[in-house]
Amino acid sequence: MIDFKIIELSDKKEIDLFLNVSGFKGCDFCFVNLFAWQAKFKYSYAVIRQTLFIRYFDDIENEFCYLMPIGKMNLKSSLSMLFDDAKERNIELIMKQISNEMWDNINVAMPNIFQYKFDRDNDEYIYLSERLTNLHGQKLQSKRNHINRFKQDNPHWEYFSLTSKEDLDECSEMLDIWDDLNIEKARQSLRYDYIATKLMLENFHYLQLRGGAVRVNGKIVAFTIGEQLTDDTFVIHVEKAYSGMNGAYTIINQQFAEHEASEFMYINREEDMGLEYLRKAKLSYHPDILLQKRVLTLKK
Repeated sequence: MIDFKIIELSDKKEIDLFLNVSGFKGCDFCFVNLFAWQAKFKYSYAVIRQTLFIRYFDDIENEFCYLMPIGKMNLKSSLSMLFDDAKERNIELIMKQISNEMWDNINVAMPNIFQYKFDRDNDEYIYLSERLTNLHGQKLQSKRNHINRFKQDNPHWEYFSLTSKEDLDECSEMLDIWDDLNIEKARQSLRYDYIATKLMLENFHYLQLRGGAVRVNGKIVAFTIGEQLTDDTFVIHVEKAYSGMNGAYTIINQQFAEHEASEFMYINREEDMGLEYLRKAKLSYHPDILLQKRVLTLKK
């Protein structure tokens, strides 16, 4: 049985040794998400023969799942260890967050062993950074209109990068207000989103995050947090704005892409979690890549 350990903040350096060389564009292979979403998913890990194993609990399906092993052990051997661990725990072997690339590798290592189903709620939205920065073309005309409306309504606005403790504390205060305004429509997953965002703000510098915010008349009305995911991809973890302020979400999205992520080819805005309003919002920017996810189980 694999001796899994709950992921803690102090594990960042060890886990990053594996995640930083994986090349996976998926946001699940990112220490910030493994740490910040711990309250919901109960992530745990083990390192065996220079290979990282990650296990978590899906509270919606009420089942334990595994991520793709990463490291120097050949894939067939590491998958065999997952077989044995699941058998010893008397649970079904379930692998989630499996991209098409991962599926191809798994099927080569162990052909005709797994079956899969697509997991649309966890597909990730990836855009060319140039698209989110410049908003060119007829399809994004409405986004430009929203930004123009925001600037007209709020002539005394400014964008700035998050660097100081005072800025981060102000974002935390804005998050509390935002949460109160959205509490009636929030389902349980959004409560965990609040916890994750707080943890990112509280550990911002240790986690090596980038952030930006928009102020209007001296008050923060929107902020975003993200980080480098791979050599060519930046991932957005958090985007918060007052929905009652026309164009606030649109302008923080555009300004953050321009000022914090423009050197990357791609920007990953993560999944929609099956929330219809998030799916509509992320599709409205016309993603260049919809990173498909699969759930793998053993063939019967």
